[in-house]
Amino acid sequence: ANFDKERPATEASAMDSSPDSTPTTASAMESASLSSGKEPAARGRHFFLATGDPSDALYSAVWILVTIAFCGLSAGLGGATNGWELGLYAPLFSHAVQWLVCTLHAFPYQTEVYYDLTGSITYALLAVGTLSITAGRTRSVHARQLVATAFVLVWCTRLGSFLFQRIRRDSKDGRFDSLKPYFVAFFGTWNIQGAWCFLTGLAVWAANARDPAEQPAFGWLDGVGVCVWCVGFGIEVVADRQKAAWRALPSSKGRYIDVGLWRYSRHPNYFGEWLLWTGQFVLCASAFGSGDATGAFVGAGFLSAASPVFVYLLLNYVSGVPLLEKRSDERWGGEQVYLAYKQETYVFFLLPTRRTEASRPLL
Repeated sequence: ANFDKERPATEASAMDSSPDSTPTTASAMESASLSSGKEPAARGRHFFLATGDPSDALYSAVWILVTIAFCGLSAGLGGATNGWELGLYAPLFSHAVQWLVCTLHAFPYQTEVYYDLTGSITYALLAVGTLSITAGRTRSVHARQLVATAFVLVWCTRLGSFLFQRIRRDSKDGRFDSLKPYFVAFFGTWNIQGAWCFLTGLAVWAANARDPAEQPAFGWLDGVGVCVWCVGFGIEVVADRQKAAWRALPSSKGRYIDVGLWRYSRHPNYFGEWLLWTGQFVLCASAFGSGDATGAFVGAGFLSAASPVFVYLLLNYVSGVPLLEKRSDERWGGEQVYLAYKQETYVFFLLPTRRTEASRPLL
């Protein structure tokens, strides 16, 4: 049994559930591509969709609107949270990095090899950059800012290297196959990664933007945030390692994993990622109280609660879970054991299993 990431060179895995910096973003784009029924009918590179379908113009327009919408979302939350004078730098940088890599390398060379790595580097640069700007302006840093920044660096280094090694091994990510030939669609996937990087780390960028002298001392709420982050990070790491070890077993080739943490959640790595970003918000929350007026209004820093909400909604309702569940059902939906596993195991949250009638003959 295995939610296996392994896939043939020309076919995406039925259960590639490791969270990319963008679990999600590439999966979301594949979901959009599948729903539109678009397949690349022509070789080469095209600015707009060119599948030969009459609706090409419609879907090209949709991609343009989606790109504008995500840019607006990042800019709006950035400006409101950190003030319109300073709050636009981080979202602009986050998106601009993706635009440059896509335009200068990914689209011309038709490759997604550096997609996840670019996302991880963006996280690191945003963390260090937002902290450095405040440190240079105030000549001081707060312990809360140092811890939150260090957590981002640890997380993005671990996940970025993990995902980069995976795509170097597989040489491609099949989720991009129907998008790469069309600039408007491929650029859209990179742009969404820019929004993903900025919005998931919004609490950290906001805490780093606050004057250290105006923040309260490191207290019990910060300690709670540190603990939640550590638990989430541990779950994500353990889930990925368990899956990698399972994949290495010849007997588990092409099967779904239902042991270890995967016995208690069908997507424990996604749950761990959501939990660690929740911990980041709790850790940073104290920086937004005491009449903080750095943003567009007093208390605007609490808008960064959108970070864990955004991660949860994207993973559970846009990409990640829905797409992977669909693939799994198509592959193993006719197996009684798999259906029992689905009935017993929560899809996202890491909770005790629910024994059902379906599993009794198997116990």
